[in-house]
Amino acid sequence: MKMFITIQNKTVPVYSDEKNKKKFNLLKSALEAKVTKGRNAIKKCLDSIISIEIVGCEAILHSLNERDSLALSLY
Repeated sequence: MKMFITIQNKTVPVYSDEKNKKKFNLLKSALEAKVTKGRNAIKKCLDSIISIEIVGCEAILHSLNERDSLALSLY
């Protein structure tokens, strides 16, 4: 399933196996917190983010540079 989320005025696709609003809402709140309070590595990843993949209870943040990609726990 493919949904879209807006992060720092960018529309980013979110891919998931299942349609689960709870995980999507957890992802939105986690990303909002990381934008304001996150460390430099997370902010660097969010600046160049191209897509997000939800796998189980984690969100994989894919960025332009593979080294900047991160896994973010939703729970």
